[in-house]
Amino acid sequence: MKEKPRVLFVCTGNICRSPTAEGVLRHLAREAGVEVHVESAGTGGWHVGQPPDERAQHHAKGRGYDLSAQRARQVRARDFEDFDLIVAMDRGHLGSLQQHCPPQYRGRLRLLVEGRDVPDPYYGGPEGFERVLDMVEAGCRGLLHEIVKATS
Repeated sequence: MKEKPRVLFVCTGNICRSPTAEGVLRHLAREAGVEVHVESAGTGGWHVGQPPDERAQHHAKGRGYDLSAQRARQVRARDFEDFDLIVAMDRGHLGSLQQHCPPQYRGRLRLLVEGRDVPDPYYGGPEGFERVLDMVEAGCRGLLHEIVKATS
């Protein structure tokens, strides 16, 4: 991994799970004094240019994470080369990324939580957003630990 690793989180529309993960990892890295470039994107382009879902922002803010400056974008072909880690929020996203990823970069793809999907909270209630935050915080803590270990 490069000195300042680059991490891209990916979900469906880039308005709930991946922007939450972007905000959480950015916050945890800043608190730990670790330099990392973090972005997020969606497998689809439905919400390009839009801020994260208001519910995602609300629940994240309740835990000290500010997602308000983020804007949705779609995964680009160049992302596979530009990012050291491309972190899918569920197995469907991982499969989509694997289909589009050039073979030499497939080792950069992974799930945030090994063997588990971070569930989509979009069509549910507040408890779904809180559950996502719980999983994302745990996953990002582990990811940050890996980054620190790889760059030391």
